[in-house]
Amino acid sequence: MNLFKRTFMFFARRNFFDWMPDKLYLKLCYKCHTGKKLNLKNPQSFNEKLQWLKLYDRKSEYTTMVDKYAVKEYVASIIGEEYIIPTLGVWDRAEDIDFDSLPNQFVLKCTHDSGGLVICRNKSELDIEQAKIKLNKFLKRDYFYLHREWPYKNVKPRIIAEKYIEDSSRIVPEDYKIYCFGGKPEYIVVFHNRFNDEKHLSETVYNTNWEKQEISLDDHFEISDIVEEKPECLDLMLEFAHRLSNGMPQARIDFYIVNNQLKFGEITLCTASGFQPMIPKELDDELGKLIKLPTNK
Repeated sequence: MNLFKRTFMFFARRNFFDWMPDKLYLKLCYKCHTGKKLNLKNPQSFNEKLQWLKLYDRKSEYTTMVDKYAVKEYVASIIGEEYIIPTLGVWDRAEDIDFDSLPNQFVLKCTHDSGGLVICRNKSELDIEQAKIKLNKFLKRDYFYLHREWPYKNVKPRIIAEKYIEDSSRIVPEDYKIYCFGGKPEYIVVFHNRFNDEKHLSETVYNTNWEKQEISLDDHFEISDIVEEKPECLDLMLEFAHRLSNGMPQARIDFYIVNNQLKFGEITLCTASGFQPMIPKELDDELGKLIKLPTNK
């Protein structure tokens, strides 16, 4: 990481630039992460167009989509309640969580950000005080200001508890991330060993015919040699991804497959906040061609 990026992100994470207009901030942020000048008048690449969408594609329903609590009802109305991971509770503060009422295994997460997550596989081993400290720390964070992802600006910070889902064949279910453009699924990224500290996180990218692609949509994760069998519910997963992303220039729709049952994960409107290096580098431009920007800002 170069000195400019280290310095910029140091101050950005401490809210020194909250006063700065979104457009100027994103130009500096884009230069910081990519080393390139951001072209907002005629954006071409995937990452450039995501910056444009942050500024000009602002629909009220996007706030619902990124709210980890509110999105459940929204998605259930489109694909059905049976595909939603059950919520066990919702609270405004970590101190309000009734741990005694929770089962032995559960997941706690903040509704308004990325990273405020506590996974409990055995309640007797959970450090409750440390969990509260972590959750309260993330509750105070305004996720919008770090990368100016507008949908997060008006999400109410809360904590939810979810049912812990566990696949009989592995400790942590695989994470399927479907990249959609104009409502059409194009790529499926499968994350391996997510939330498993003992193994390295890697990814395999497939097209919609379940053919492995020798590419990476984020070069922070190594390309895995794993090639899984085509999921039995692939067609259903792609249909749901289409329904949930329909009408949007681009979106990433995430699912889990738990004991051959499909479960909704989340809707991501700005993957890696539009600062993800790809392999090969030209893939950034190729995916950019698939994003059709709205004609009206």
